[in-house]
Amino acid sequence: SKLKHMKLTKYTHSSVRIENDGHVLVIDPGNFSPEGEHAEALQGAEYLFITHAHPDHFHAPSVLPIIAQRIAEGNPLKIWTVPDVAKVILEASPEAEVTVVEADTEFAIPGFDVKTFGGQHALIHPLIPVIRNVGYLFNNSLYHPGDSLVVPHRVKAQTVLVPIHAPWSKVQEVIDFVIATGAQRVVPIHNGMINANGTGIIEGLVTNFGGKYGTELKHLNPGESIEVED
Repeated sequence: SKLKHMKLTKYTHSSVRIENDGHVLVIDPGNFSPEGEHAEALQGAEYLFITHAHPDHFHAPSVLPIIAQRIAEGNPLKIWTVPDVAKVILEASPEAEVTVVEADTEFAIPGFDVKTFGGQHALIHPLIPVIRNVGYLFNNSLYHPGDSLVVPHRVKAQTVLVPIHAPWSKVQEVIDFVIATGAQRVVPIHNGMINANGTGIIEGLVTNFGGKYGTELKHLNPGESIEVED
């Protein structure tokens, strides 16, 4: 009985806002965002999802005060995240409504059916310990992998948010991830560290090779929105 479309709004780096049937969630508000962006993204949101603990996905100094303020207003955010982020949130706001998630789980909340994938962050270097990372699939149609290139199994998401550039990333692997998902459309995220030249080259490659497999790349600047089919 879901609406036939969700609204996806991209913010800086890997932060996105998703709206469906009057319900709003935000994913990965990180430290590359300009001041005030997280407050804007979380305005009217009920849910906050965080894929992993790195500050470019969870900027505690700007997000913890919003969590605390929402509790004080009697309208707390409901939060889903990995254990290490949950610990940080609960230390700051013990009354916060935090659910710890692992990969390969399913649950339903008003507006969204959620499936989780992955389990660990992509390898940056063997000398850097791998941390937990969970990707989220919403309504079987919109997938945010966090910092991983884990392809959802037993389901084909129509729209996939693609980490386009990272310290752990190789463009060959990004292209293969796009092909493997079989998505109708990919939207670049995790692009807070590259300039226009790098963006053009990497998105050009993904557009070219993805296109051979029927996948369209749709670039969104921070604040831009598109409709996503359920």
